[in-house]
Amino acid sequence: MATPAANLTRKTDIQSADTFIKGLWRENPVFVALLGMCPVLAVTNSVINALAIGLASTFVVTLSSTMVSLAKNVIPKQVRIASYILIIATFVTVTEYMLQALSYDVHKALGAFIPLIVVNCMILGRSEAFASRNSVGLAALDALGMGMGFTLACLSLGTVRELLGNGTLLGIPIFGPSFEPWVIMVLPPGAFFVLGMWLLLFNWFKQRKEAAE
Repeated sequence: MATPAANLTRKTDIQSADTFIKGLWRENPVFVALLGMCPVLAVTNSVINALAIGLASTFVVTLSSTMVSLAKNVIPKQVRIASYILIIATFVTVTEYMLQALSYDVHKALGAFIPLIVVNCMILGRSEAFASRNSVGLAALDALGMGMGFTLACLSLGTVRELLGNGTLLGIPIFGPSFEPWVIMVLPPGAFFVLGMWLLLFNWFKQRKEAAE
């Protein structure tokens, strides 16, 4: 027979797992909430760019949510949004310098979209809606799950757009010299088209799962 302590531990573990996993599927910031569309549509013309913006956003949202949760009791309610933005901007600056040092070419390709992480609705939304109301552990798990969900969505677009638009994957030719690239896929219209197809597929899987339950 399970003890109350064991039941509490199990309940906590389930809550922690659910907090992390929801960002990957049930509350995916791109495919469900449609947040952060600007970088998702603008810089996912290659896998490298998609991975870079996804990991950069994950880094910022995780650390900023953790910091907001740590400081939630000392931040006055009247200036909480301004404080959250200041915290986020700090980590965005750190991220930009790190990316510039590690890969200047990727930093140059992403351009202004690294500084624009500051105004990503996903990051500010998690700080206000979750991190400011929950423990540090749950805030970090929630932010990490949302960040990984965002990265997964970016990679989904970047993979399709690079494959069809350039015939490559991570810069490696896949289809051979006879392949005629679909140039539109690496242009803005291609981003909207691929996003629409992924949204359609995502919602189809979601409806099938709900029907099975």
